[in-house]
Amino acid sequence: MTDAPSQPIAPGTLAGKVALVTGSSRGIGADTVRYFAQAGADVVINFRNKAPRAEKLAAKLRELGVRALVVGADLTDPASVEAMFAAVKDEFGTLDILVLNASGGMESGMAADYALTLNRDAQVGVLTAAEPLLGDGSRVVFVTSHQAHFIRTTPTMPEYEPVALSKRAGEDALRERIPALAEKGIGFTVVSGDMIEGTITATLLERANPGAIAQRRESAGKLYNVSEFAAEVARAAVDPVPADNTRLVGDVSAFASE
Repeated sequence: MTDAPSQPIAPGTLAGKVALVTGSSRGIGADTVRYFAQAGADVVINFRNKAPRAEKLAAKLRELGVRALVVGADLTDPASVEAMFAAVKDEFGTLDILVLNASGGMESGMAADYALTLNRDAQVGVLTAAEPLLGDGSRVVFVTSHQAHFIRTTPTMPEYEPVALSKRAGEDALRERIPALAEKGIGFTVVSGDMIEGTITATLLERANPGAIAQRRESAGKLYNVSEFAAEVARAAVDPVPADNTRLVGDVSAFASE
C-alpha cells in the first residue's frame, strides 16, 4: 500500500558506512534503518523498551549481509546515551550517519516538562555524545513535522501544541550547532513532514481530536505514509545538504513561512 520505492538509495551506495537511527525498532525509524541497510550500511538500531522487536528487525537486516547492532537507550538519560555510543565505538569505531528520529510528548503519565526534555534537551545530548564518532563527510538528520517546524507562524491543534513547541525548540537548538558541525565537515539537514499516516502521533491526535487526520488529508491532498516518509529521511542522509538545511516533504501551502 505504499508508493515508496523498495530501495530509495541505490544498493552499495552506503557500503562501508555506519548509520544510527534513534527510535528505530518500529515505524519511520525502522523503515529508515532498513533503507540504509539495503544500501549497504552497517546499522545501529536504537530502542527504548521493545528489545524483542528491535532484535527481530536486526535479524532481518543481517540477512542483507550487513552488521546490525541493537542498543537500548533512554535518550533523556545522559548516562544511557553515553553507554550507547560507547557500544557503537566498540563495535564499529566510527559513525557516518546519525538520524535523530525519536521524539514524543503525547504519552500519558509523563512529567510536565517531558516533551521539552525529550524533543530538545535529549536531541542536543545525543548529537553531543555522537560528535566524537562523526568525521568529515558524515551527516546528521533531524526529523520533525510541519506542525512543529512552522509553529511560530501557523497555529496547530491544541492537543499537539506542547509537542510542536518542544520540537521547534529542539530544531532551533540543533541549528545553532550547524556552524561548528560544518567546520568538521559534518552536514546537517532538517526533514519536516506533514502528519504521517500510521504513526503513533497521528493515532494519538486522532484519538484526542477525531477527524483531524481526515481533515488534514483533505486539505493537503495527500499525506505520506510511514515508508514513504522514511524514504525521504533516508535520502536526506545522502543527498546534498540544502542551502537552508531544510528538506520539506509534502504540501506546505497551509503553513506560513517566517
